[in-house]
Amino acid sequence: MTDTVTNQRPAPTTFQRAVQDVEPFGATPAGLQSAATLRNRRLLVLALNLGTLAALAAGLARLLGLGGWSGVDLAVFIAFLVAAPWSVLGFWNAAIGLWLLHGRRDGLAEAAPFAAAGSRPAPLMLRTAVLLTLRNEDPERAFSRIRAVKDSLDATGEGVWFDYFVLSDTSDPAAAAAEERLAADWAREIGEPARSTYRRRPDNAGFKAGNIRDFCEHWGDRYELMLPLDADSVMAGDAVVALVRIMQAHPRLGILQSLVVGMPSRSAFARIFQFGMRHGMRPYTLGAAWWAGDCGPFWGHNALVRIAPFREHCRLPVLPGGPPLGGAVMSHDQVEAVLMRRAGYEVRVLPVEGGSWEENPPTMLDFAQRDLRWCLGNLQYLRLLGLPGLRPTSRYQLAWAILMFLGLPAWTLMVALLPFKVLEDRALADYPAAFAAGLYGLFLAMQIAPKLAGFADTLLSRGGAARYGGGRLFLASAALEIACGFLQGAATGLRTTLFMVGLAFGRARIGWNGQARDVHALSLATALAGLWPHLLFGLFLFASLAWLSPAVLLWSLPVTAGYLLAIPFALLTALPSAGAWLARRGLCGTPEERAPPPVLAAIGMGERR
Repeated sequence: MTDTVTNQRPAPTTFQRAVQDVEPFGATPAGLQSAATLRNRRLLVLALNLGTLAALAAGLARLLGLGGWSGVDLAVFIAFLVAAPWSVLGFWNAAIGLWLLHGRRDGLAEAAPFAAAGSRPAPLMLRTAVLLTLRNEDPERAFSRIRAVKDSLDATGEGVWFDYFVLSDTSDPAAAAAEERLAADWAREIGEPARSTYRRRPDNAGFKAGNIRDFCEHWGDRYELMLPLDADSVMAGDAVVALVRIMQAHPRLGILQSLVVGMPSRSAFARIFQFGMRHGMRPYTLGAAWWAGDCGPFWGHNALVRIAPFREHCRLPVLPGGPPLGGAVMSHDQVEAVLMRRAGYEVRVLPVEGGSWEENPPTMLDFAQRDLRWCLGNLQYLRLLGLPGLRPTSRYQLAWAILMFLGLPAWTLMVALLPFKVLEDRALADYPAAFAAGLYGLFLAMQIAPKLAGFADTLLSRGGAARYGGGRLFLASAALEIACGFLQGAATGLRTTLFMVGLAFGRARIGWNGQARDVHALSLATALAGLWPHLLFGLFLFASLAWLSPAVLLWSLPVTAGYLLAIPFALLTALPSAGAWLARRGLCGTPEERAPPPVLAAIGMGERR
């Protein structure tokens, strides 16, 4: 492929803006917000979280100490202090987000003061490389997605500002041959060799981050921005152009993350999961953006990245030691975000739905495999907390990413100790059952608060429920998702716990390979092989609690049923017929399923009659 630029393409942009090497006094690097405003918001959120956690801990301490403190009591209390902060922050992020959405006239502007720049009809002046990273994926699926993105960008009239790169780390010879053939076909279709590039590395050095680093070093000087896409992600052209306009208006924005939602799916598991994720993410992300501000998230795809500072300042370190925590960083995205912020550039998220999608794993076992890779990657942050020069909020974000997974074994430990606690408390007279039930119910509600806030947002928005088929269908979908969410949460928590125990003893390994994308049934043997520990754990809990206190067993079902039902839940939600049944009834669907945008219709996503 040639590097020639045809006469029809714009010359490299001369867009320049004076940018101070030091941050504007009293403001964030892009001058979008007062540093004092963000500091006050962060102090408020810290106070709300610490106050809530202290109140919950005091209530739990009252219950645990009724008969004097035992070893079980102490273990439960410590586990609670590890597990609870994630739920408490989720509650307050969601509450703030819902308040911004419906209690403030300018809520979006408060959380994302740059958002308006995306809607201004300014001509583009920055060249952008659209990157599709692959490793042993279905080549036909991957090329159909990047082709759809290109067609959507061309439809905006701004397509000449974008070039396309398929960056392969594929090791499967058959898949590699198919990629090369499809890349050649697509280059002929475009008719401009410089606009499409296919490259395959001989190895997977550095995983996805190494793949993108290789692009930056070989082609990065030709472009101001890059848009990384995963093999399962798609963006609409108008959404991409809006992000470019924002980056163009604010040269000190280093990373601008879009709010990614799930595509329509034939998988029952994916439909249910992404219905909850979509509603949980919207208020949560808006609330987090309100206080995180310039130290925002980066999820590694469906985001615009300014190449020059990324190439210069965001090189990932190779962690000392061997596996599992040593070597290349697997969860690269948030590390790159904190390094970008350290370099004096802002990292922001645009917390608005629209034009940014991804596919989710089609079965619970596929989801768990992806989740364990994220778990290992986040645990590697333990060796990065001491990186010099990080912002306090950035360092906190790394610690929080670790705690997200450490909280799962802590929660599992609390559940495992429940029968022993019931046994200890049976002799207590006048046990405050109502207080215990209230504290338990409050904490469960806080755990699902982001989803509840998202459901409330949809119901409060004009025409919101209609986009999902009407109020009754929406509420039925929400109820189904909450029930399934508890089942999945229990199964995920135990699987992560077992994985982390294996890591501690050097017996767990996770690779980086292609993921299952299409709906497929699970065999009973496969489900048993992956979930038999859940069955044994569930039998232990149900048998012991049924003997000790049937009432406690009944109350515990939201957090214990998922262990006993893990195998049938995984089998049922993997059935293609179950997904088809949900789709026919419109349960847990997405607005894009009913009215697919052109970019999704081009890849066959949308309502199937």
